[in-house]
Amino acid sequence: MTTLGGHIPRRSPAMIMRLSRLGSLHQCRLSFMRVLTRRLARDRWRFSRPVFDIDATGVGRAVYVAQGPERAYSLVAFAHDLPPEKRSDRVIADAWDATFSLFDGIPTETDLERLSQNVPLQEAGRVSEKELSLSRANRSVRLWAHVVDALASGRQPDLEQIHDVGYLMRTTAVYGSGKFGAADREKISDRQETSGPFQAEMLSVFLTRAFVRDLVQHMAQAKGGRGTAKLEPGIARILGIGNSTGLGMAPFLVNHPVLLNNWIIAREEAIARVSSLETATEAETILFREVFERSRLTVSWWHSKHPIQVRKLAELNLDLEKISDYLKHEDLRGNQPWDRLLSWSAATLSEEGQEFLASLILEPYGELVDGLSDCMADQNTHLFEIDGAMPLSEIRRSIRESFGWALELDWDASENCARLWYISEEKLEPRLGERFEEPLAAYEQPLAPARDAAAAYAAMLNWEEDQLVADFLLRHPEHRHTIRRAQMNRQAPYSEIRDNTISASVLPIDMLRAKLSFFGATQFDPRSDRWVRICMYAGAPYPEELAPENADLWVYPELPQ
Repeated sequence: MTTLGGHIPRRSPAMIMRLSRLGSLHQCRLSFMRVLTRRLARDRWRFSRPVFDIDATGVGRAVYVAQGPERAYSLVAFAHDLPPEKRSDRVIADAWDATFSLFDGIPTETDLERLSQNVPLQEAGRVSEKELSLSRANRSVRLWAHVVDALASGRQPDLEQIHDVGYLMRTTAVYGSGKFGAADREKISDRQETSGPFQAEMLSVFLTRAFVRDLVQHMAQAKGGRGTAKLEPGIARILGIGNSTGLGMAPFLVNHPVLLNNWIIAREEAIARVSSLETATEAETILFREVFERSRLTVSWWHSKHPIQVRKLAELNLDLEKISDYLKHEDLRGNQPWDRLLSWSAATLSEEGQEFLASLILEPYGELVDGLSDCMADQNTHLFEIDGAMPLSEIRRSIRESFGWALELDWDASENCARLWYISEEKLEPRLGERFEEPLAAYEQPLAPARDAAAAYAAMLNWEEDQLVADFLLRHPEHRHTIRRAQMNRQAPYSEIRDNTISASVLPIDMLRAKLSFFGATQFDPRSDRWVRICMYAGAPYPEELAPENADLWVYPELPQ
Protein backbone atom coordinates (compact mmCIF):
# COMPACT_ATOMS: atom_id res chain seq x y z
CA MET A 1 0.00 0.00 0.00
CA THR A 2 1.26 3.51 -0.88
CA THR A 3 2.09 5.64 2.16
CA LEU A 4 2.35 9.41 2.43
CA GLY A 5 5.58 10.86 3.76
CA GLY A 6 6.41 14.42 4.77
CA HIS A 7 4.79 16.90 2.41
CA ILE A 8 7.13 18.09 -0.32
CA PRO A 9 6.44 21.77 -1.13
CA ARG A 10 5.48 22.88 -4.61
CA ARG A 11 8.29 24.00 -6.86
CA SER A 12 8.85 27.75 -6.71
CA PRO A 13 7.28 30.22 -9.15
CA ALA A 14 10.74 31.70 -9.70
CA MET A 15 11.75 28.37 -11.24
CA ILE A 16 8.56 27.30 -12.99
CA MET A 17 7.46 30.60 -14.52
CA ARG A 18 10.52 31.18 -16.69
CA LEU A 19 9.64 31.06 -20.37
CA SER A 20 12.23 28.42 -21.19
CA ARG A 21 10.58 26.05 -18.70
CA LEU A 22 7.03 26.97 -19.68
CA GLY A 23 8.14 26.22 -23.22
CA SER A 24 9.19 22.72 -22.13
CA LEU A 25 5.91 21.61 -20.54
CA HIS A 26 4.27 18.34 -21.62
CA GLN A 27 0.72 17.04 -21.44
CA CYS A 28 -0.27 15.32 -18.20
CA ARG A 29 -3.28 13.83 -16.39
CA LEU A 30 -4.70 17.34 -15.89
CA SER A 31 -4.60 18.24 -19.58
CA PHE A 32 -8.01 19.26 -20.84
CA MET A 33 -8.40 16.59 -23.54
CA ARG A 34 -7.81 13.81 -21.03
CA VAL A 35 -10.11 15.45 -18.47
CA LEU A 36 -12.79 15.45 -21.18
CA THR A 37 -12.40 11.85 -22.34
CA ARG A 38 -12.40 10.57 -18.75
CA ARG A 39 -15.63 12.45 -18.07
CA LEU A 40 -17.31 11.31 -21.30
CA ALA A 41 -16.51 7.68 -20.50
CA ARG A 42 -17.32 7.88 -16.79
CA ASP A 43 -20.70 9.52 -17.38
CA ARG A 44 -21.50 7.17 -20.28
CA TRP A 45 -22.06 9.78 -22.95
CA ARG A 46 -23.66 8.46 -26.15
CA PHE A 47 -22.73 9.52 -29.67
CA SER A 48 -24.61 9.50 -32.96
CA ARG A 49 -24.36 10.85 -36.51
CA PRO A 50 -27.92 11.79 -37.56
CA VAL A 51 -26.78 13.73 -40.64
CA PHE A 52 -24.08 12.90 -43.19
CA ASP A 53 -25.08 14.53 -46.46
CA ILE A 54 -21.77 14.61 -48.34
CA ASP A 55 -21.63 14.16 -52.12
CA ALA A 56 -19.04 12.31 -54.22
CA THR A 57 -16.87 15.44 -54.48
CA GLY A 58 -16.67 15.74 -50.70
CA VAL A 59 -19.06 18.68 -50.37
CA GLY A 60 -21.94 18.77 -47.92
CA ARG A 61 -22.81 18.77 -44.24
CA ALA A 62 -22.83 16.44 -41.25
CA VAL A 63 -24.00 16.50 -37.64
CA TYR A 64 -22.40 14.58 -34.76
CA VAL A 65 -24.33 14.50 -31.48
CA ALA A 66 -22.83 13.95 -28.02
CA GLN A 67 -25.61 13.10 -25.55
CA GLY A 68 -24.75 13.48 -21.89
CA PRO A 69 -26.72 12.77 -18.72
CA GLU A 70 -28.39 16.21 -18.76
CA ARG A 71 -27.96 17.77 -22.21
CA ALA A 72 -26.63 17.25 -25.72
CA TYR A 73 -24.09 19.07 -27.87
CA SER A 74 -23.78 18.77 -31.65
CA LEU A 75 -20.87 19.36 -33.99
CA VAL A 76 -22.23 20.83 -37.22
CA ALA A 77 -19.67 20.25 -39.98
CA PHE A 78 -19.51 21.63 -43.50
CA ALA A 79 -17.18 20.07 -46.10
CA HIS A 80 -16.00 22.19 -49.02
CA ASP A 81 -14.29 21.71 -52.37
CA LEU A 82 -11.34 24.04 -51.83
CA PRO A 83 -9.09 24.96 -54.77
CA PRO A 84 -5.41 24.29 -53.93
CA GLU A 85 -4.44 27.93 -54.38
CA LYS A 86 -6.95 28.93 -51.68
CA ARG A 87 -5.61 26.55 -49.04
CA SER A 88 -3.79 28.50 -46.32
CA ASP A 89 -3.30 28.13 -42.57
CA ARG A 90 -2.87 31.88 -42.14
CA VAL A 91 -5.48 33.79 -40.19
CA ILE A 92 -6.08 35.99 -43.25
CA ALA A 93 -7.45 32.98 -45.21
CA ASP A 94 -11.09 33.22 -46.28
CA ALA A 95 -11.80 29.62 -47.36
CA TRP A 96 -11.08 26.20 -45.88
CA ASP A 97 -11.56 22.49 -46.55
CA ALA A 98 -14.01 22.18 -43.66
CA THR A 99 -15.76 24.52 -41.23
CA PHE A 100 -17.50 23.70 -37.95
CA SER A 101 -19.62 24.95 -35.10
CA LEU A 102 -20.42 23.29 -31.78
CA PHE A 103 -24.17 23.71 -31.25
CA ASP A 104 -25.74 23.82 -27.79
CA GLY A 105 -28.32 21.04 -28.12
CA ILE A 106 -29.51 19.29 -31.30
CA PRO A 107 -30.02 21.62 -34.29
CA THR A 108 -33.26 21.80 -36.23
CA GLU A 109 -33.38 22.04 -40.02
CA THR A 110 -33.86 25.80 -39.58
CA ASP A 111 -30.70 25.95 -37.45
CA LEU A 112 -28.75 23.99 -40.05
CA GLU A 113 -29.87 26.31 -42.83
CA ARG A 114 -28.87 29.36 -40.80
CA LEU A 115 -25.50 27.84 -39.97
CA SER A 116 -24.89 26.87 -43.60
CA GLN A 117 -25.09 30.55 -44.49
CA ASN A 118 -22.64 31.65 -41.79
CA VAL A 119 -20.25 28.97 -40.55
CA PRO A 120 -18.42 28.55 -43.90
CA LEU A 121 -17.71 32.30 -43.82
CA GLN A 122 -16.13 32.10 -40.33
CA GLU A 123 -15.21 35.70 -39.27
CA ALA A 124 -17.22 37.14 -42.14
CA GLY A 125 -20.36 35.35 -40.93
CA ARG A 126 -22.31 35.55 -37.71
CA VAL A 127 -23.34 32.84 -35.28
CA SER A 128 -25.63 33.08 -32.25
CA GLU A 129 -25.68 32.25 -28.56
CA LYS A 130 -26.87 28.77 -29.56
CA GLU A 131 -23.34 28.12 -30.83
CA LEU A 132 -20.46 27.50 -28.42
CA SER A 133 -17.54 27.49 -30.85
CA LEU A 134 -16.57 28.27 -34.43
CA SER A 135 -13.68 26.50 -36.16
CA ARG A 136 -12.14 25.51 -39.48
CA ALA A 137 -9.63 22.99 -40.81
CA ASN A 138 -7.51 22.23 -43.85
CA ARG A 139 -6.37 18.90 -45.21
CA SER A 140 -2.84 17.65 -45.00
CA VAL A 141 -2.86 17.36 -48.78
CA ARG A 142 -0.14 14.72 -49.19
CA LEU A 143 -1.43 12.35 -46.52
CA TRP A 144 -5.09 12.91 -47.44
CA ALA A 145 -4.43 11.92 -51.05
CA HIS A 146 -2.37 8.91 -49.97
CA VAL A 147 -5.05 7.58 -47.61
CA VAL A 148 -7.86 8.08 -50.14
CA ASP A 149 -5.86 6.39 -52.91
CA ALA A 150 -4.75 3.50 -50.70
CA LEU A 151 -8.24 2.71 -49.39
CA ALA A 152 -9.78 3.13 -52.85
CA SER A 153 -7.25 0.58 -54.12
CA GLY A 154 -8.33 -1.91 -51.46
CA ARG A 155 -5.31 -1.58 -49.16
CA GLN A 156 -4.36 0.16 -45.95
CA PRO A 157 -2.28 3.36 -45.98
CA ASP A 158 1.46 3.23 -45.35
CA LEU A 159 2.19 3.39 -41.60
CA GLU A 160 5.40 5.32 -42.08
CA GLN A 161 3.51 8.13 -43.79
CA ILE A 162 0.79 8.00 -41.13
CA HIS A 163 3.37 8.45 -38.35
CA ASP A 164 5.33 11.05 -40.31
CA VAL A 165 2.37 13.44 -40.59
CA GLY A 166 0.06 12.28 -37.79
CA TYR A 167 -3.19 13.89 -38.97
CA LEU A 168 -5.48 14.17 -42.00
CA MET A 169 -6.71 17.67 -41.20
CA ARG A 170 -5.41 20.47 -39.05
CA THR A 171 -7.51 23.20 -37.49
CA THR A 172 -6.34 26.76 -38.07
CA ALA A 173 -8.60 28.31 -35.44
CA VAL A 174 -11.12 27.21 -32.80
CA TYR A 175 -12.99 30.25 -31.53
CA GLY A 176 -15.25 30.32 -28.48
CA SER A 177 -16.31 32.47 -25.54
CA GLY A 178 -18.38 35.04 -27.34
CA LYS A 179 -16.38 35.51 -30.52
CA PHE A 180 -18.37 36.36 -33.65
CA GLY A 181 -21.68 36.12 -31.79
CA ALA A 182 -21.12 32.74 -30.12
CA ALA A 183 -22.26 32.15 -26.54
CA ASP A 184 -20.28 33.78 -23.77
CA ARG A 185 -18.34 31.59 -21.37
CA GLU A 186 -20.79 32.52 -18.60
CA LYS A 187 -23.57 30.62 -20.35
CA ILE A 188 -21.86 27.24 -19.80
CA SER A 189 -19.48 27.89 -16.89
CA ASP A 190 -21.88 26.48 -14.29
CA ARG A 191 -22.55 23.24 -16.19
CA GLN A 192 -20.67 20.30 -14.76
CA GLU A 193 -19.37 19.07 -18.11
CA THR A 194 -18.15 22.49 -19.30
CA SER A 195 -17.13 24.16 -16.04
CA GLY A 196 -13.47 23.31 -16.63
CA PRO A 197 -11.29 25.31 -19.01
CA PHE A 198 -11.86 24.78 -22.74
CA GLN A 199 -14.08 21.73 -22.37
CA ALA A 200 -16.49 22.85 -25.10
CA GLU A 201 -13.59 23.48 -27.48
CA MET A 202 -12.01 20.11 -26.65
CA LEU A 203 -15.36 18.40 -27.35
CA SER A 204 -15.55 20.19 -30.68
CA VAL A 205 -12.11 18.88 -31.70
CA PHE A 206 -12.92 15.37 -30.41
CA LEU A 207 -15.99 15.21 -32.68
CA THR A 208 -14.13 16.89 -35.55
CA ARG A 209 -11.66 14.01 -35.54
CA ALA A 210 -14.54 11.54 -36.05
CA PHE A 211 -15.88 13.62 -38.94
CA VAL A 212 -12.46 13.70 -40.63
CA ARG A 213 -12.13 9.90 -40.38
CA ASP A 214 -15.61 9.43 -41.82
CA LEU A 215 -15.00 11.95 -44.61
CA VAL A 216 -11.77 10.35 -45.81
CA GLN A 217 -13.51 6.95 -45.83
CA HIS A 218 -16.42 8.47 -47.79
CA MET A 219 -14.06 10.02 -50.35
CA ALA A 220 -12.22 6.72 -50.77
CA GLN A 221 -15.53 4.91 -51.24
CA ALA A 222 -16.59 7.43 -53.90
CA LYS A 223 -13.35 6.80 -55.76
CA GLY A 224 -12.93 3.05 -55.29
CA GLY A 225 -16.45 1.71 -55.17
CA ARG A 226 -16.97 -1.87 -54.03
CA GLY A 227 -13.28 -2.64 -53.80
CA THR A 228 -12.61 0.09 -51.23
CA ALA A 229 -10.93 -1.02 -48.00
CA LYS A 230 -12.20 0.16 -44.61
CA LEU A 231 -9.58 2.09 -42.66
CA GLU A 232 -8.39 -0.22 -39.90
CA PRO A 233 -9.40 1.11 -36.46
CA GLY A 234 -5.86 0.75 -35.14
CA ILE A 235 -4.50 2.95 -37.93
CA ALA A 236 -7.36 5.43 -37.56
CA ARG A 237 -6.54 5.83 -33.86
CA ILE A 238 -2.96 6.87 -34.67
CA LEU A 239 -4.34 9.87 -36.52
CA GLY A 240 -5.09 12.98 -34.49
CA ILE A 241 -6.21 16.44 -35.46
CA GLY A 242 -3.41 18.80 -36.37
CA ASN A 243 -3.43 22.43 -35.36
CA SER A 244 -1.56 25.50 -36.55
CA THR A 245 -1.30 28.09 -33.79
CA GLY A 246 0.27 31.52 -34.10
CA LEU A 247 0.69 34.74 -32.19
CA GLY A 248 -3.03 35.14 -31.56
CA MET A 249 -2.74 32.67 -28.68
CA ALA A 250 0.49 33.99 -27.12
CA PRO A 251 -0.86 36.97 -25.11
CA PHE A 252 -3.55 34.79 -23.52
CA LEU A 253 -1.26 33.81 -20.66
CA VAL A 254 -0.44 37.46 -19.92
CA ASN A 255 -4.05 38.60 -20.17
CA HIS A 256 -5.38 35.85 -17.86
CA PRO A 257 -2.97 35.80 -14.90
CA VAL A 258 -5.28 34.08 -12.42
CA LEU A 259 -6.29 31.42 -14.93
CA LEU A 260 -2.62 30.79 -15.71
CA ASN A 261 -1.96 30.49 -11.97
CA ASN A 262 -4.77 27.97 -11.57
CA TRP A 263 -3.41 25.77 -14.34
CA ILE A 264 0.17 25.86 -13.11
CA ILE A 265 -0.61 25.53 -9.41
CA ALA A 266 -2.85 22.51 -10.07
CA ARG A 267 -0.02 20.76 -11.93
CA GLU A 268 2.55 21.75 -9.31
CA GLU A 269 0.29 20.57 -6.49
CA ALA A 270 -0.15 17.25 -8.28
CA ILE A 271 3.63 16.88 -8.62
CA ALA A 272 4.10 17.81 -4.95
CA ARG A 273 1.50 15.27 -3.81
CA VAL A 274 3.12 12.45 -5.73
CA SER A 275 6.62 13.53 -4.66
CA SER A 276 5.46 13.38 -1.03
CA LEU A 277 4.60 9.68 -1.21
CA GLU A 278 6.91 7.72 1.08
CA THR A 279 6.47 4.48 -0.85
CA ALA A 280 4.99 3.17 -4.08
CA THR A 281 3.31 -0.17 -4.64
CA GLU A 282 4.64 -2.68 -7.12
CA ALA A 283 1.60 -2.09 -9.34
CA GLU A 284 2.29 1.67 -9.35
CA THR A 285 5.94 1.23 -10.29
CA ILE A 286 5.04 -1.28 -13.01
CA LEU A 287 2.54 1.18 -14.49
CA PHE A 288 5.07 4.01 -14.39
CA ARG A 289 7.74 1.91 -16.12
CA GLU A 290 5.25 0.78 -18.74
CA VAL A 291 4.07 4.32 -19.47
CA PHE A 292 7.68 5.48 -19.69
CA GLU A 293 8.44 2.89 -22.36
CA ARG A 294 5.27 3.78 -24.23
CA SER A 295 6.15 7.47 -24.08
CA ARG A 296 9.51 6.74 -25.68
CA LEU A 297 7.62 5.48 -28.71
CA THR A 298 5.74 8.79 -28.87
CA VAL A 299 9.02 10.71 -28.79
CA SER A 300 10.40 8.55 -31.60
CA TRP A 301 7.57 9.86 -33.82
CA TRP A 302 8.20 13.48 -32.84
CA HIS A 303 10.09 15.37 -35.54
CA SER A 304 10.85 19.01 -36.26
CA LYS A 305 13.09 20.98 -38.57
CA HIS A 306 13.14 24.13 -36.44
CA PRO A 307 16.63 24.49 -34.91
CA ILE A 308 15.34 25.21 -31.41
CA GLN A 309 13.11 22.12 -31.35
CA VAL A 310 15.77 19.99 -33.05
CA ARG A 311 18.12 20.84 -30.17
CA LYS A 312 15.43 20.19 -27.54
CA LEU A 313 14.53 16.84 -29.10
CA ALA A 314 18.18 15.82 -29.13
CA GLU A 315 18.41 16.72 -25.45
CA LEU A 316 15.20 14.84 -24.70
CA ASN A 317 16.41 11.70 -26.42
CA LEU A 318 19.63 11.82 -24.40
CA ASP A 319 17.51 12.37 -21.28
CA LEU A 320 15.42 9.30 -22.08
CA GLU A 321 18.55 7.20 -22.17
CA LYS A 322 19.63 8.61 -18.79
CA ILE A 323 16.18 7.94 -17.30
CA SER A 324 16.21 4.41 -18.67
CA ASP A 325 19.60 3.78 -17.07
CA TYR A 326 18.38 5.25 -13.77
CA LEU A 327 15.34 2.97 -13.75
CA LYS A 328 17.51 -0.08 -14.32
CA HIS A 329 19.38 0.54 -11.10
CA GLU A 330 16.81 2.17 -8.81
CA ASP A 331 14.02 0.61 -6.79
CA LEU A 332 11.04 2.94 -6.98
CA ARG A 333 9.10 1.42 -4.10
CA GLY A 334 10.58 3.13 -1.04
CA ASN A 335 12.30 6.19 0.43
CA GLN A 336 10.16 8.81 -1.33
CA PRO A 337 10.93 7.37 -4.77
CA TRP A 338 9.29 10.10 -6.85
CA ASP A 339 10.96 12.94 -4.97
CA ARG A 340 14.29 11.18 -5.41
CA LEU A 341 13.61 10.77 -9.10
CA LEU A 342 12.72 14.44 -9.61
CA SER A 343 15.69 15.61 -7.53
CA TRP A 344 17.96 13.46 -9.67
CA SER A 345 16.35 14.84 -12.84
CA ALA A 346 16.85 18.46 -11.71
CA ALA A 347 20.58 17.83 -11.41
CA THR A 348 20.93 15.65 -14.51
CA LEU A 349 18.40 16.40 -17.25
CA SER A 350 17.48 19.30 -19.51
CA GLU A 351 14.35 21.32 -18.73
CA GLU A 352 12.61 19.37 -21.50
CA GLY A 353 13.50 16.09 -19.79
CA GLN A 354 12.66 17.35 -16.32
CA GLU A 355 9.16 18.42 -17.30
CA PHE A 356 8.61 15.24 -19.31
CA LEU A 357 9.39 13.22 -16.18
CA ALA A 358 7.34 15.50 -13.89
CA SER A 359 4.26 14.80 -16.01
CA LEU A 360 4.99 11.09 -16.17
CA ILE A 361 5.15 10.44 -12.41
CA LEU A 362 1.50 11.50 -12.10
CA GLU A 363 0.22 8.62 -14.24
CA PRO A 364 -0.16 5.93 -11.54
CA TYR A 365 -2.03 8.32 -9.22
CA GLY A 366 -5.32 9.34 -10.79
CA GLU A 367 -7.18 9.07 -7.49
CA LEU A 368 -4.66 11.40 -5.86
CA VAL A 369 -4.45 14.12 -8.51
CA ASP A 370 -7.36 14.03 -10.97
CA GLY A 371 -9.66 16.00 -8.68
CA LEU A 372 -7.36 18.99 -9.07
CA SER A 373 -8.82 19.49 -12.55
CA ASP A 374 -11.89 20.91 -10.79
CA CYS A 375 -9.73 23.80 -9.52
CA MET A 376 -8.37 24.98 -12.88
CA ALA A 377 -11.14 27.36 -14.01
CA ASP A 378 -11.30 31.05 -13.07
CA GLN A 379 -14.80 32.22 -12.27
CA ASN A 380 -14.02 35.34 -10.24
CA THR A 381 -11.35 37.55 -11.83
CA HIS A 382 -13.96 39.77 -13.47
CA LEU A 383 -15.23 40.55 -9.95
CA PHE A 384 -11.80 41.58 -8.63
CA GLU A 385 -11.62 45.11 -7.27
CA ILE A 386 -8.45 46.98 -6.39
CA ASP A 387 -7.98 47.39 -2.64
CA GLY A 388 -7.31 51.12 -2.32
CA ALA A 389 -6.69 50.82 1.42
CA MET A 390 -3.64 48.60 0.96
CA PRO A 391 -0.36 50.28 1.95
CA LEU A 392 2.22 50.69 -0.81
CA SER A 393 4.64 48.53 1.18
CA GLU A 394 2.50 45.49 0.28
CA ILE A 395 2.49 46.38 -3.41
CA ARG A 396 6.26 46.86 -3.39
CA ARG A 397 6.70 43.48 -1.75
CA SER A 398 4.49 41.78 -4.34
CA ILE A 399 6.37 43.43 -7.24
CA ARG A 400 9.74 42.42 -5.77
CA GLU A 401 8.56 38.82 -5.42
CA SER A 402 7.40 38.51 -9.03
CA PHE A 403 9.62 41.02 -10.79
CA GLY A 404 12.68 41.57 -8.65
CA TRP A 405 14.80 40.59 -11.64
CA ALA A 406 13.07 43.24 -13.79
CA LEU A 407 13.95 46.05 -11.37
CA GLU A 408 17.60 45.55 -12.27
CA LEU A 409 17.12 45.80 -16.04
CA ASP A 410 17.88 48.93 -18.06
CA TRP A 411 14.53 49.38 -19.77
CA ASP A 412 15.96 52.08 -22.04
CA ALA A 413 18.39 49.61 -23.58
CA SER A 414 17.14 48.58 -27.00
CA GLU A 415 17.63 44.85 -26.40
CA ASN A 416 15.26 44.98 -23.41
CA CYS A 417 12.39 46.71 -25.25
CA ALA A 418 13.04 45.71 -28.87
CA ARG A 419 9.58 44.27 -29.46
CA LEU A 420 6.03 45.44 -28.86
CA TRP A 421 2.63 43.81 -29.06
CA TYR A 422 -0.17 45.39 -31.08
CA ILE A 423 -3.53 44.38 -32.60
CA SER A 424 -3.79 43.84 -36.34
CA GLU A 425 -6.51 46.05 -37.80
CA GLU A 426 -7.24 43.52 -40.53
CA LYS A 427 -7.93 40.49 -38.32
CA LEU A 428 -8.13 41.97 -34.81
CA GLU A 429 -5.43 39.50 -33.75
CA PRO A 430 -2.31 40.15 -31.62
CA ARG A 431 0.95 40.72 -33.47
CA LEU A 432 4.56 41.23 -32.38
CA GLY A 433 6.37 44.16 -33.99
CA GLU A 434 9.86 45.64 -33.96
CA ARG A 435 9.76 48.79 -31.84
CA PHE A 436 12.66 50.57 -33.51
CA GLU A 437 11.87 49.52 -37.07
CA GLU A 438 8.11 50.10 -37.31
CA PRO A 439 5.94 53.10 -36.32
CA LEU A 440 3.80 51.09 -33.91
CA ALA A 441 4.39 52.71 -30.50
CA ALA A 442 0.98 54.40 -30.53
CA TYR A 443 -0.70 50.99 -30.87
CA GLU A 444 1.22 49.10 -28.18
CA GLN A 445 -0.83 46.76 -25.98
CA PRO A 446 -0.14 46.34 -22.22
CA LEU A 447 1.57 42.97 -22.64
CA ALA A 448 4.88 43.78 -20.94
CA PRO A 449 4.02 43.28 -17.26
CA ALA A 450 7.68 43.18 -16.20
CA ARG A 451 8.48 46.57 -17.74
CA ASP A 452 5.26 48.05 -16.36
CA ALA A 453 5.98 46.66 -12.88
CA ALA A 454 9.44 48.24 -12.93
CA ALA A 455 7.91 51.58 -13.98
CA ALA A 456 5.29 51.43 -11.21
CA TYR A 457 7.95 50.51 -8.64
CA ALA A 458 10.09 53.46 -9.72
CA ALA A 459 7.09 55.78 -9.43
CA MET A 460 6.63 54.67 -5.79
CA LEU A 461 10.19 55.46 -4.73
CA ASN A 462 9.27 58.91 -3.39
CA TRP A 463 6.18 57.65 -1.59
CA GLU A 464 6.12 56.54 2.04
CA GLU A 465 5.65 52.87 2.87
CA ASP A 466 2.38 53.48 4.71
CA GLN A 467 0.77 55.62 2.04
CA LEU A 468 -2.23 54.05 0.39
CA VAL A 469 -2.81 52.54 -3.04
CA ALA A 470 -5.81 54.82 -3.58
CA ASP A 471 -3.71 57.97 -3.12
CA PHE A 472 -0.98 56.66 -5.41
CA LEU A 473 -3.44 55.80 -8.20
CA LEU A 474 -5.12 59.20 -7.97
CA ARG A 475 -1.73 60.65 -8.88
CA HIS A 476 -0.64 57.81 -11.21
CA PRO A 477 -3.67 56.18 -12.87
CA GLU A 478 -1.39 54.85 -15.62
CA HIS A 479 -0.19 52.20 -13.15
CA ARG A 480 -3.67 50.89 -12.31
CA HIS A 481 -3.26 47.64 -14.29
CA THR A 482 0.07 46.90 -12.57
CA ILE A 483 -1.39 47.47 -9.10
CA ARG A 484 -4.30 45.19 -9.95
CA ARG A 485 -1.93 42.41 -11.07
CA ALA A 486 0.26 42.85 -7.98
CA GLN A 487 -2.75 42.44 -5.69
CA MET A 488 -3.94 39.38 -7.63
CA ASN A 489 -0.48 37.87 -7.31
CA ARG A 490 -0.76 37.77 -3.53
CA GLN A 491 -3.35 34.98 -3.92
CA ALA A 492 -2.04 33.64 -7.23
CA PRO A 493 1.72 33.08 -6.93
CA TYR A 494 2.06 31.46 -10.37
CA SER A 495 0.23 34.24 -12.22
CA GLU A 496 3.21 36.07 -13.70
CA ILE A 497 5.69 35.00 -16.36
CA ARG A 498 9.15 35.65 -14.91
CA ASP A 499 10.67 36.85 -18.20
CA ASN A 500 10.70 39.87 -20.46
CA THR A 501 7.93 39.54 -23.06
CA ILE A 502 9.26 42.41 -25.22
CA SER A 503 12.98 41.63 -25.31
CA ALA A 504 14.90 41.09 -28.54
CA SER A 505 15.29 37.41 -27.60
CA VAL A 506 11.73 36.57 -26.52
CA LEU A 507 10.34 33.40 -28.09
CA PRO A 508 6.54 33.55 -28.36
CA ILE A 509 6.51 29.81 -29.11
CA ASP A 510 7.30 29.23 -25.42
CA MET A 511 3.99 30.85 -24.49
CA LEU A 512 2.19 28.89 -27.20
CA ARG A 513 3.60 25.59 -25.99
CA ALA A 514 2.74 26.27 -22.36
CA LYS A 515 -0.91 26.80 -23.19
CA LEU A 516 -1.09 23.95 -25.68
CA SER A 517 0.47 21.50 -23.21
CA PHE A 518 -2.49 22.11 -20.91
CA PHE A 519 -4.80 21.38 -23.83
CA GLY A 520 -3.02 18.01 -24.07
CA ALA A 521 -1.21 18.65 -27.35
CA THR A 522 1.73 16.56 -28.52
CA GLN A 523 4.26 16.62 -31.38
CA PHE A 524 5.16 20.32 -30.99
CA ASP A 525 6.70 21.45 -34.26
CA PRO A 526 7.63 25.16 -34.40
CA ARG A 527 7.66 26.60 -37.91
CA SER A 528 9.22 29.86 -36.69
CA ASP A 529 9.58 31.59 -33.33
CA ARG A 530 5.96 32.76 -33.76
CA TRP A 531 3.86 29.77 -34.78
CA VAL A 532 3.76 26.07 -34.16
CA ARG A 533 2.05 22.93 -35.41
CA ILE A 534 0.80 20.33 -32.97
CA CYS A 535 -1.33 17.19 -32.86
CA MET A 536 -4.45 16.66 -30.74
CA TYR A 537 -6.12 13.38 -29.72
CA ALA A 538 -3.52 11.21 -31.46
CA GLY A 539 -4.07 7.68 -30.13
CA ALA A 540 -7.45 8.46 -28.62
CA PRO A 541 -10.46 6.17 -29.07
CA TYR A 542 -13.18 7.46 -31.38
CA PRO A 543 -16.58 8.33 -29.87
CA GLU A 544 -18.11 4.91 -30.55
CA GLU A 545 -15.04 3.21 -28.99
CA LEU A 546 -14.80 5.31 -25.84
CA ALA A 547 -14.99 3.36 -22.57
CA PRO A 548 -13.55 3.78 -19.05
CA GLU A 549 -10.73 1.36 -19.78
CA ASN A 550 -9.40 3.34 -22.78
CA ALA A 551 -10.40 6.90 -21.84
CA ASP A 552 -7.14 8.03 -20.26
CA LEU A 553 -3.80 6.46 -21.19
CA TRP A 554 -4.56 6.62 -24.93
CA VAL A 555 -1.96 9.40 -25.19
CA TYR A 556 0.75 6.75 -24.78
CA PRO A 557 0.79 4.31 -27.74
CA GLU A 558 0.72 0.60 -27.07
CA LEU A 559 4.09 -1.08 -27.54
CA PRO A 560 4.40 -3.42 -30.54
CA GLN A 561 3.94 -7.05 -29.59
